[in-house]
Amino acid sequence: MRETDVSVVVDDLVKRFGAFTAVDHISLSVRRGEVFGFLGPNGAGKSTTIRILCGLLRPTAGRAVVAGYDVARAPERVRENIGYMSQRFSLYNDLRVVENLRLFAGLYRVPAHVARARMDWVLEMAGLRGREHALTATLAAGWKQRLALGCAVLHRPPVLFLDEPTSGVDPLQRRQFWDLIHSMAAEGVTVFVTTHYMDEAEYCNRLALIDRGRIVALGTPLELKRGVLPGELLLLEVEPLGEALTAVRSFPGVLDAAVFGNALHLVVPSAADVVPGLRAHLTAVGLTVHRIVPIRPSLEDVFVTLTGTRRPAAGS
Repeated sequence: MRETDVSVVVDDLVKRFGAFTAVDHISLSVRRGEVFGFLGPNGAGKSTTIRILCGLLRPTAGRAVVAGYDVARAPERVRENIGYMSQRFSLYNDLRVVENLRLFAGLYRVPAHVARARMDWVLEMAGLRGREHALTATLAAGWKQRLALGCAVLHRPPVLFLDEPTSGVDPLQRRQFWDLIHSMAAEGVTVFVTTHYMDEAEYCNRLALIDRGRIVALGTPLELKRGVLPGELLLLEVEPLGEALTAVRSFPGVLDAAVFGNALHLVVPSAADVVPGLRAHLTAVGLTVHRIVPIRPSLEDVFVTLTGTRRPAAGS
């Protein structure tokens, strides 16, 4: 990969707060125009890493370069070349849509002679044309997120950081929001995004999974699903579910077990070797087995296996 193709470089990055290590020697690189997902449970180090990459927090050790600028040596230049959208709606509810755009154009020091064209571009890009004079407080959550995204990219930054950008937005609006993200990536913008929705993680070109400050997996969604689990995955539909979870965890050959909806997902070395005996064992202890079949792992299965957490929650 050529240096000019890389927008974000993280090399052996460390951040400590006293005796606590929030970011523990992580390394990664993100290409120009890539949608890069950053996943992890609460307290894993996601937000701390993003604050460092945005030039808001100085690293304890290691190196990070964003849009060609070292975050420790030139944090102001980093901030000039990035857009940032937090999980909390940060615009002004008592202003109209166009007034928020004007405000952020000024904050980003967009030259007056191009500000009008940039604002028109945002209105078209975010589908806000016709809502220019709507009071921001009256917009639905999905439209507010579109406006927040538009304000974050008014200055046309080459790198965009999105921290839980669709929290609280309904599934259809989330899909539309991701269409906007991919349209910007297609124009060469690098998008670095955290999300707690596993289906959204599938939209990323590559993913890094961080746990306790360390990166525990890195690759495309397909690579993670194929290469992380230490065996085969079984779907077990059984009643009662709570008793079944206890029973399967003590059964020889079951490497891991977790509740997924109204069923269990089990990791076993070999489905063919484990299924007959497991079915007989569950029946013998009085449980009703409806179905036990091999399935393909999801990203949530990968997440559970690597972190022991059902899924990261909003606000991490």
